[in-house]
Amino acid sequence: MLKRPGGGRSSLSDKIHRYRGVLLVIAVPLLLVSFVLYVMPPRSSSNSLQEYTFNHRKVPPELLRSTSSDFSSSSPTNTYAVIFDAGSSGSRVHVFCFDPSLDLVPIGRDLELFDKTKPGLSAYANDPEAAANSLIGLLDEAQNAVPKDLRPSTPVRVGATAGLRSLPGDTSDRILQAVRDLLKHKSSFKAASDSVSVIDGTQEGSYEWVTINYLLGNLGKKYSNTVGVVDLGGGSVQMAYAISETAAAKAPRLSDGQDSYVKEMYLKGAKYHLYVHSYLSYGLLAARAEILKVSDSGNPCILLGYDGSYVYGGKEYKAFASLSGSSVDGCRRVAIKALKIKESTCTHMKCTFGGVWNGGGGDGQRHLFVASFFFDRAAEAGFINPNEPVAKVHPADFEEAAKRACQTKLVDAKSIYPHVEEDNLPYICMDLVYQYTLLVDGFGLDPWQEITLVKQVKYRNSLVEAAWPLGSAIEAVSSLK
Repeated sequence: MLKRPGGGRSSLSDKIHRYRGVLLVIAVPLLLVSFVLYVMPPRSSSNSLQEYTFNHRKVPPELLRSTSSDFSSSSPTNTYAVIFDAGSSGSRVHVFCFDPSLDLVPIGRDLELFDKTKPGLSAYANDPEAAANSLIGLLDEAQNAVPKDLRPSTPVRVGATAGLRSLPGDTSDRILQAVRDLLKHKSSFKAASDSVSVIDGTQEGSYEWVTINYLLGNLGKKYSNTVGVVDLGGGSVQMAYAISETAAAKAPRLSDGQDSYVKEMYLKGAKYHLYVHSYLSYGLLAARAEILKVSDSGNPCILLGYDGSYVYGGKEYKAFASLSGSSVDGCRRVAIKALKIKESTCTHMKCTFGGVWNGGGGDGQRHLFVASFFFDRAAEAGFINPNEPVAKVHPADFEEAAKRACQTKLVDAKSIYPHVEEDNLPYICMDLVYQYTLLVDGFGLDPWQEITLVKQVKYRNSLVEAAWPLGSAIEAVSSLK
């Protein structure tokens, strides 16, 4: 115990006064450290903050924090999204459920609710109300799949694709308004002002690329570890793949009003330069019309014995076989002319058809996943197993299948191709030749390059449709907060 010089004991205040310098030296740094720790945000591991950005919308970090993956679809922490794919050949509904980490959660026994109906909205060009009503059955299924208390917060989108894009005048606008009215009066989902729209081809292509790479677990990796996508729809075909920053800098400039060839996307902490282009009127059903325009006399792409007409986009085209029947070589000449490959105006760099830049190629295009009608026709032609979700093939396989198809007479076609719908039978030669021509002469693939035909992608021991709506659903859920 300290004592005063006079022999008395020192008080506490005397001690503080005597040692005030020492106390200040110790206290000031402690106070500064405490203040810094107080204002700093909590640290997160690099794995727990995974960022998605679509169209400049970022997913809030709290939506993507790592949590237990053991969620049921009825958990109040989960988020649903309902996406309608209103394509030219039919309408499809996709219902997805995401946990807070943006991982898919099963709905029942599957990782999505999926159903479809035919025909598509564009088939009701003269009756917008009937077009909207064609979605009622799909809408009812979607509402039954989402818990009642979560429906008002569940985003719904209707994305019409190339079928509506090709309709004349204000036809597509009237159909879209009828669909908006249907959702307003028949749906309990959350519909934003832009929930019903014609999505442009570049959106469709980029969503498809995100879908497949998300399901494969590639997002967040280097661009060279992603796969490219070719999606052949009814009205348009899209190609999308990630390219290097150097290649992106060399992308040609387009005139005002045209979509850029390259889109920047931020996905799971990685920046991607995505080459994407959509070719309107080059989808399978639209290409039939283009091929029929080219040949005024008998068409070498149509099976011998057929004499009829083909309707697409509200227009009717005369369709009848040549006297000698269909042939691969004759049909290919017509298809190349329809693709306008010889009319390319792209002289300063490598292009696909119609003078369109091809993105430069590279590692992001090395592994191609080819979807939609490519898979369907291959399955119907019998050179892949329709019960398997993916198949490894080569473009040359389409040519081999076309040789067989083009030698077939219409009278024999049904027994040879039992899984082809009757309306499509006259065009089985045309479709296969066109698909080979599109891959080899259009996109410049080697006939023996291995490509992956994909219908569904395996994700956590379940199968999910390899279609653009999942990419749209990720964006819709991301924009909620």
